[in-house]
Amino acid sequence: MRIPVIFSVMSAAVLTACVPLSTYYREGAAVSLVQRDTLNCEDKALKDAPVANQTRVTPPRYVPARRSCSSSGACHVTPGYYIPVQTYTIDTNQGLRKRVEAQCMADKGYAPVDIPACPDRIVKAAPPAVTSTLPALTPKSCVIKYKNGTYQIINKS
Repeated sequence: MRIPVIFSVMSAAVLTACVPLSTYYREGAAVSLVQRDTLNCEDKALKDAPVANQTRVTPPRYVPARRSCSSSGACHVTPGYYIPVQTYTIDTNQGLRKRVEAQCMADKGYAPVDIPACPDRIVKAAPPAVTSTLPALTPKSCVIKYKNGTYQIINKS
């Protein structure tokens, strides 16, 4: 039983390392300033477009009976059945909140970027470091993410 748990934790760690870094970016900005500005804009967006949960319901559906016959002529009928009502909740302001946040960050000079994860060969060759100031991005830029939430942006040559 422990093996599947360990495997799923390790799989999540491996998959996280392969995921690009999605962040707001302004060349030369301190990472701590980006984090502070992002938090302030998220807070503003939450105030301007608060969570507005609505419960929605899918109607029940009927799946009709099916008759299937083999080549020998033997037939089998699968009876029809209902798929019951399903309820779910959505936040109707989620999209607006994201737009308010993005506009707030744009007003501060940031642009959203996705920086791809560095290939293993670069991860192994790069001396461990943490990016504290955002460098100029190039088409060959990549990122190494660390477990503690920090990251290192590499400009491959």
